[in-house]
Amino acid sequence: VTDVKPLKGDHLSRAIGRIAGEDGKTRFAIENATRTRIVLAGCHVHILGSYANIRVARDAVCSLVMGAQPGKVYGRMNEVCRRMNER
Repeated sequence: VTDVKPLKGDHLSRAIGRIAGEDGKTRFAIENATRTRIVLAGCHVHILGSYANIRVARDAVCSLVMGAQPGKVYGRMNEVCRRMNER
């Protein structure tokens, strides 16, 4: 998280909370759309999966940390995944 944006204290906690979402909904949405697994460990985010899928998931996580609205992140992520699946 701190590689994307230098945060401390409550701001760091808020960024991690944005990635996790309420009851893990945001994390599961990113995982299911990109076919990856996301592990939140302290201030570290581990993404497991294929290279192309990791890139899409990483972009979504970085957007959330930077403060983008979750709805816009979901829309952009789903569109990229849809294009990837058409290939």
